[in-house]
Amino acid sequence: MYETVDGKGRRPRILRRLLAGAAMFAAACAASPAIAAGAYPDKPVRIVVPNPAGGASDVLARLLAKELNAVWHQPVVVENRAGANGNIGAAFVAKSEPDGYTLLMMDMSSLAISPSLYPDLSYSPSKDLAPIAIVAYSPHILVVRNSLPVSNVSELVAYAKAHPGQLNFGETSGAITHLAGIVLAQKEGFSWNYVGYKGGAQVLSDLAGGQIDATMNSFLATYPLVKGGKIKLLAVASPQRFGPIPDTPAIAETIPGFVTGSWQGLMTTAGTPAAVIDKIHRDIESVLAKPEVLKQFADLGSEPVRKRPAEVGAWMAEQTAYWGKVVRDANVKLQ
Repeated sequence: MYETVDGKGRRPRILRRLLAGAAMFAAACAASPAIAAGAYPDKPVRIVVPNPAGGASDVLARLLAKELNAVWHQPVVVENRAGANGNIGAAFVAKSEPDGYTLLMMDMSSLAISPSLYPDLSYSPSKDLAPIAIVAYSPHILVVRNSLPVSNVSELVAYAKAHPGQLNFGETSGAITHLAGIVLAQKEGFSWNYVGYKGGAQVLSDLAGGQIDATMNSFLATYPLVKGGKIKLLAVASPQRFGPIPDTPAIAETIPGFVTGSWQGLMTTAGTPAAVIDKIHRDIESVLAKPEVLKQFADLGSEPVRKRPAEVGAWMAEQTAYWGKVVRDANVKLQ
């Protein structure tokens, strides 16, 4: 039962075997995502939405929470922490325990522009948050007041050039829709007056009332007004024509490469074990493959996006660089 160690002492052979076994088990845990992830989740999971209830991120988070609840057999609770263009909720998740039990659902485009708009940001989206998945994409749509005598992008550009400084573009200062309007005008060589609002709902209300001339906004919030005949739809900002409105041209047909929209994504605290992130990602993928979920997404004017966590991280870096340049070139300041 004993063996001599360097001739100076005696060590129980069984202890030596136990130590060796423990080392092998630790190595196996490090190598095996299934073992490292353990029984995740074994307690309730929280999805933080950094926007008020009822918006696109909130609606999709609640849909996802219901489906993940059934997969995980654990409560999945949606918690709204709105303010500062999403940064209050995002900062909360960034500073949470890195265990995968606090998740962030928000428009990834808003997250990408925050470092450029908020120089004193209390967290770093790229360093303090870890990407999991892009859950859904919904394009912006370009809409104008009904009385504006244009019916497509080319006619809008021509009208703007023929009436310099006369078109009013409604925007929420610093929002991705504001930057989309800037890019559109820059690419086509015209200018319009930017009229700032506190939120997209007020923008759409004034557009329907004829107080402003044009805006870009989310499909989900805007299309009901188009269907109701309150405003006029010119084009959609998706890469190709968008499924729910196949007869509407894409802006990219007139301005190649012009794509904007809302990419609702899921992130968690940096430092969360990779095996846990991979498990969450796989479970989300299984949910997004369900026909009934796909139908609900389509009804909301959204479509699933399939990217691995590393791909989401690379995409975020590209978006941050792109929109940062737009902010700097246009000298965009929050009011």
